[in-house]
Amino acid sequence: MLRVINLIVIGTLILAAAYVYRIKFDSTVQAERLAKIRAEVRRERDAIAALRAEWGQLDNPDRIEVLAKHFLPLKPIAAIQFDALDRLPDRPPQLVPPDSADPIGSVIEHLEEPERVTASVSAAPVPEPAADDDAGPTDTEMPAVKSGRLDR
Repeated sequence: MLRVINLIVIGTLILAAAYVYRIKFDSTVQAERLAKIRAEVRRERDAIAALRAEWGQLDNPDRIEVLAKHFLPLKPIAAIQFDALDRLPDRPPQLVPPDSADPIGSVIEHLEEPERVTASVSAAPVPEPAADDDAGPTDTEMPAVKSGRLDR
């Protein structure tokens, strides 16, 4: 009987040692996984910092101004290009029918229709400035304006 108890105790000790070894192995695997995740988080934070720095450089107003002058053929708008207030429409055009179940869908469906003029901007040519006044733009320098946007 004593030998059976000794064998049971020895077997239990072997099982306990195997269990402890398994726990140690699992904790080592988890520690390695945690180290990898921390390294990945560090790389992502560095990437975010680099992207923020790049965004700051791309968002620089001086850079945008240079690009706008180079790529956009925009000219300043003269005050004489705007129409008189008495030529404004009585009320703005109704883009969505009042009985429409889906107002946003109705606007999207009618995107291809010609634009309705709602601004007080005239498409008439700009008069040429006097010969002694070289400060003002001519009608060739300044595009006509329709519906609040410059014609290109």
